[in-house]
Amino acid sequence: MKPITHFAYAALLMPMVLAGPLSSSVLAQENQPPREAQINVSGEGEVSVVPDMAILSLTVLQQAETAEAALTANNAAMRNVVGALRERGVEERDIQTSQFQIFPRHEQVENKDGNAEPGKIVGYQVSNALTVRVRDLSKLGALLDQSVKLGVNEGGQISFSNDNPEAALTEARKKAVAQALSKANTLTEAAGVKLGRIIEMSENSVRPMAQPMVRMAMAKEMAADSVPVAAGESTYSVTVNVTFSLQQ
Repeated sequence: MKPITHFAYAALLMPMVLAGPLSSSVLAQENQPPREAQINVSGEGEVSVVPDMAILSLTVLQQAETAEAALTANNAAMRNVVGALRERGVEERDIQTSQFQIFPRHEQVENKDGNAEPGKIVGYQVSNALTVRVRDLSKLGALLDQSVKLGVNEGGQISFSNDNPEAALTEARKKAVAQALSKANTLTEAAGVKLGRIIEMSENSVRPMAQPMVRMAMAKEMAADSVPVAAGESTYSVTVNVTFSLQQ
């Protein structure tokens, strides 16, 4: 009887080695429990409330031949605006500088191709923007009018909100979950199955968006009376996604 060589011995072991992991994988798949039947539904809830606060963006833009002169003019106008805000009851904590920029102004020169290119510097402009929270909406129109007269000359944004919107969001969440549950019950009843436990739940909330304001340069040319402002209602929306298990 011929002795078994190393190569022959390795050849005999190879099928056994390969068969081991493969068999284990097949057994693991066979032992896995069946995937739980699920249903995914979404629900939406909205609550509209009267706003009690406005958030304004007010910008002062000044131009001059030198950066120093433009900055001096801008500072003077901004001091007047901030002073007027405080006189009308806006608290220090509700006035915040949101942007400050200094730009050179260039003379526009057309090249041979007819395209405009920046030429030499002919002046400077300084822009200073404020974010202001107005908590007494009855003063909003007069405050806008006074700000324009004192130097605000660039359009910004205005949004109406609530100082504490959590109560509205909580109610919107309840409505969204109730709608999702109603959808799930309707679907399972039609399919002849029973609704099981909640497996997963998530939400996405949407708050009122800021609205563009009339350009301040245009507003200044309007009637001298206070700017008419209608707050309307702020709508808070919540969408929930819920995954339920199904029972036969």
